[in-house]
Amino acid sequence: MRLGALDFGAVPTAGLRVTIGALFLLPLMAARGHLPALRQHWRATFFVGLLNSAIPFACFSYAILAISTGLAGILNATVPMFGALIAWLWLKDRPNALRLAGLAIGFFGIVLLAWDKASFKPDASGASSGWAVLACLLACLCYGIAASYTKHFLTGIPALVTATGSQCGATLGLVLPTLWLWPSQAPGLHAWLAIGVLGMLCTGVAYILYFRLIANAGPGRALTVTFLIPVFAVAYGVAFLGESVTLWMLLCAVVIICGTALASGLVSGGPAGRVNLSVSHRPPG
Repeated sequence: MRLGALDFGAVPTAGLRVTIGALFLLPLMAARGHLPALRQHWRATFFVGLLNSAIPFACFSYAILAISTGLAGILNATVPMFGALIAWLWLKDRPNALRLAGLAIGFFGIVLLAWDKASFKPDASGASSGWAVLACLLACLCYGIAASYTKHFLTGIPALVTATGSQCGATLGLVLPTLWLWPSQAPGLHAWLAIGVLGMLCTGVAYILYFRLIANAGPGRALTVTFLIPVFAVAYGVAFLGESVTLWMLLCAVVIICGTALASGLVSGGPAGRVNLSVSHRPPG
């Protein structure tokens, strides 16, 4: 995303990403005979594409022009916390005291991280880390809403249909802004390769797996995959982009992830005060 956004800009990067994702998924869905299902559920799947792809992808593409990929990845780990909050308000999935404590701890970690990193003063390039942090959090909020929306309205629909429809909806939502903000200077080969990988692997393949997780394990547990994002984002940022990682970032990441694990119900209090990992197993057959 960073390599693409540097040449294409934030919105064209997001627009190309979902367009490639849609073009990658459509033939697969047609080959599986799911076109009738997409025609039946196109409104819901297109709408979830705006929430789960178009807005978040544009927000993160904008953010990583001003902050490191590692910091963006740490903020992305708050998605399950927002998901738990939305599920509480919308699906009436009322959290217990432990999960409420997790929400408080997670938001406290965000405040600590933002307090240290966010500044609304533009730098030499005109970017602002404060707005970048807020863009990341808006993206995470959209992910949380989309997860509950998917569970409420799209349960029972094949994951491939949901994934394809969402990318088609996101493509339609971003096509005009992408054309309007298309860069005047032709992007380089590395940027095109980065966008290709982003569209096919990080969007097309990833969303098939993601929506299948929501269907089988529920939105709360599916969102916990974001716990892995900070690990890879920080490692890749250091290895390939020469980014630095501070001890404060790592400490805040620990606070955020611990709070999010509690808030999402991944860790819950068991009998006799023990703490157990809540694992959902798919029934046989």
